[in-house]
Amino acid sequence: MSAHSAPVNIAVLDDYQNVALSMADWSALGGRARVTVFNDHLADPDAVIDRLQPFEIVCVMRERTPMTRAIIEGLPRLRLIASTGARNASIDAKAAEEHGIQVVHTGYFPTPTIEMSWALILASARGLVEENASFRSGGWQRRIGSDLHGRTLGLFGLGNIGGAMARIGQAFGMNVIAWSQNLTAERAETAGATWVSKEDLFRQADILSIHLVLSGRTRGLVGAAELALMKPTARLVNTSRGPIVVEADLIAALKNKTIAGAAIDVFDQEPLPADHPLRSLPNLLATPHIGYVSQNLYERFYRDTVDNILRWLDDRASS
Repeated sequence: MSAHSAPVNIAVLDDYQNVALSMADWSALGGRARVTVFNDHLADPDAVIDRLQPFEIVCVMRERTPMTRAIIEGLPRLRLIASTGARNASIDAKAAEEHGIQVVHTGYFPTPTIEMSWALILASARGLVEENASFRSGGWQRRIGSDLHGRTLGLFGLGNIGGAMARIGQAFGMNVIAWSQNLTAERAETAGATWVSKEDLFRQADILSIHLVLSGRTRGLVGAAELALMKPTARLVNTSRGPIVVEADLIAALKNKTIAGAAIDVFDQEPLPADHPLRSLPNLLATPHIGYVSQNLYERFYRDTVDNILRWLDDRASS
């Protein structure tokens, strides 16, 4: 058997729910590949390198295990990184290129994150987690929920997701305002929102929802100064990326009750350590980065991953 016809070894990383093999027809790879699925997460780069030594192809879920330069350089057999999503900032693309490693991506659609954002908003505003816990322990009607109709939805970012959030906010009868670094009043109006300054966004919003891409410009963009501008009855929602908000400042604002609460799906460190202070704040509703974890999107991710691998194998066989 030639080097190009020998089965390649494929590692599927961070399959937390153990569903990767059921989300696509991996049998399409036939005898051309051996697939190994890992359900756990390794945070130590040396442990990642040790685990992945036998593999020519590594399939990564976007921004779970990063493919840093050090990891890439420690994997001499690696030839293909198959990532979910249209982009993956945690892959060192330059290092991959320098080492002759191809990086491929899958399709993506934002509807699961949009739906998750509204699930968090509604659950936080109406205290659904607390009411459910009370109900299960024999209680009845413990708190007064907050209304959305007539309140102000502040959107920190008005791209594809932010624009959809604006339309849904209008359907709830909310006043929608928005700001981002490049947003204009005209673009905001087209999306059904009113442009305001960054300071007024934080001052006026009853629900402030973040919808920005993490970059050098947006990292730490929400800190103590911004949180101090918010109403004591306001809530912060983040389904974008954890580092956009200064974590220590958010913890302080929640502990001091500077704001009524927060609902977040993203964190600086993922998975979040079991003893992290965010896990013990009573006015925080938090979920483990599941905004994109939905049946339809996972099927898209893994189907496209298999297709990407098949194309790579075909190209390899013809070279």
